[in-house]
Amino acid sequence: MRFDGVRGEGCGPPDRRGAALGLLSFAMLIVSLDQYIVVVALPDIGRDLGYSAQTLQMVISAYAVVSSGFLLFGGRAADLLGRRRLLVAGLVLYAVGSAAGGLATGPQVQLVARAVQGLGGALVFPSTLALVNTMFPEGQERNRALGIWGGAGAAGLVAGVLLGGVLTRVFGWEAVFFVNVPLVVAAIALVFVLVAADPSRDRARSFDLPGALSVTGAVTLLVFALVQAPELGWTSPWIIGAVAVGLPLLAGFVVIERRSRDPLLPPRLMANRTLQLATGIAALFSATFGCLLYFLSIYLQDVQGYDALQTGFGFLLPTVLVVAGSTLAGRFVTSFGLMPTLVTALAVGALGAVALGLAMTPDSSYVALVPGLIGVSVGDGVVFTAMFIAGATGVGSREQGVASSIVSTGSGMGAVIGLGLLVLISNAGTHGLVGEQLRVASAYGIRTAVFVASVGILLMLFLALRLRSTEARPDVCSVAARVGRTDPCT
Repeated sequence: MRFDGVRGEGCGPPDRRGAALGLLSFAMLIVSLDQYIVVVALPDIGRDLGYSAQTLQMVISAYAVVSSGFLLFGGRAADLLGRRRLLVAGLVLYAVGSAAGGLATGPQVQLVARAVQGLGGALVFPSTLALVNTMFPEGQERNRALGIWGGAGAAGLVAGVLLGGVLTRVFGWEAVFFVNVPLVVAAIALVFVLVAADPSRDRARSFDLPGALSVTGAVTLLVFALVQAPELGWTSPWIIGAVAVGLPLLAGFVVIERRSRDPLLPPRLMANRTLQLATGIAALFSATFGCLLYFLSIYLQDVQGYDALQTGFGFLLPTVLVVAGSTLAGRFVTSFGLMPTLVTALAVGALGAVALGLAMTPDSSYVALVPGLIGVSVGDGVVFTAMFIAGATGVGSREQGVASSIVSTGSGMGAVIGLGLLVLISNAGTHGLVGEQLRVASAYGIRTAVFVASVGILLMLFLALRLRSTEARPDVCSVAARVGRTDPCT
């Protein structure tokens, strides 16, 4: 099939594809904002809604658990049921969850709303990425398009702290939820204008519902256990129960996939070495670069005494550099290759993390943080886009949704595991302390966590070096589809 405007899969008029790319990047920006927009609002949310110190972090984890658990479901559903349908459904859920989160008068309602937001994000994320990957052929065009899409996503991640600080200071914490609603409504309206209706469903392809339910349940329960265990304790009945049910579900998923006629995770995808490496890089990326944003926010507020607005403005520099790095990453990959681009960006990021850790002393200044922030932000931006370019390499057009969700699930799991471990490390020496002693211990704890993250970035670099023998593989599936032949990858 060919594009009529932006219809079907293949190439189409650049202006229409450009407009559609802008919309998909905007949708990506919306869901990315929510990763950190609530971070600086947490103290106000906890105080107004009556969260305890032990339950407040669930405002973050409720979103992360559901989003991570449903990504594979969302990616496969997008491939089989239609990417525009899943994009619209995800945006609707996201708007409903956002409105309910802002209107909540107690923790229970708000946590359910955050879970609904997470489900919406799990549908939107792979849908937008799959649409970009099928609109643009592998190579220079797709790399540039993913640079724009990745720039929007990275912008949302870092700008969320800035926007959250401004909204919380000026309008109150409710605004960090309500701001999503008009943005989503505008995005939904544009979807029907710029993205064509999905083709009729191919009845020869079945949706692996048992596989989807088992892996969704397994990932959701295991992520819940990893997120909540530091607070509830590994011997808590909730944690033991989640692991006791989650592991058998995961084993059942493996059995189901081996017997399924149309498995959720096709064997050819699982054998794609570039996709495997991209997933590993994505997991380590979220466990390192993604967590550095969190610790920077905590350092500025708890150690330096910044308020929400000041913390937000502290993220201006990282925002600009991350967006620039993400946007230019596609051109770097086209000009220099995937592996050299990733290795260089990771080396810069590792050096930046070390410099940032050295500067994070109890009495440091923001100026002292700048060299480290530059290195971390540039590395963050370039790697964010490049890892999704790697994940799409050599994947057929009809499987871009599930491939996208595999990389995204790796990213989500990495964020949960990485943040949990780094928080334990940063808090190790703070128990029982108050006042100035707590502030000093927090600074050195955060510093140690940042150094550990720099080691994780170096591990990513070694994974990236293994891309040398895989990055040149052509996407024979999408090539065949664009010239009108049957997709050999289905």
